[in-house]
Amino acid sequence: MAVLEILAYPDPRLTQESQPVTEFDSALRAFVADLEETMRAGPGAVGIAAPQVGRVQRIVIIDCSGKKNLVSDHGRMVLINPEITEWEGYAVGREGCLSVPDFTGNVIRAERIMLEACNEYGEPLQFKFEGYEARAVQHEIDHLDGLLFLDRLVSRRNDLFKRKPYK
Repeated sequence: MAVLEILAYPDPRLTQESQPVTEFDSALRAFVADLEETMRAGPGAVGIAAPQVGRVQRIVIIDCSGKKNLVSDHGRMVLINPEITEWEGYAVGREGCLSVPDFTGNVIRAERIMLEACNEYGEPLQFKFEGYEARAVQHEIDHLDGLLFLDRLVSRRNDLFKRKPYK
């Protein structure tokens, strides 16, 4: 396993739309292991998407289990070719990103979502997410569509903040 280089804004590769995964093989699982190691090496990271390390495939990893007071907590998840099938409610929340290391911002997201995806073995999955976990999933799926939280700020003038240093 290896920690991969994370692309940082304004790298144009972060704006590319990702392609679906079609091969669920040992090479994919090795990449997923590297991607997870990269996420875990990032300060406070709860998710990462393949485009953040330069691979334009629809692969994300989410693990919010270290956060307190979660409405839903599915633990570590590898979501391949994820698709939001339903959403409900809206809420504003603060987001940060490994690819935008110096800033956080207020973004409107759905409060509850239903999602279909596959795991790294190609097995179909279905989830219902709420609250922070739903926000994290939507954030990572945006990466697959070439979007950053900066593209979804409530207001660029009032809702972008310099990140406080990690201790």
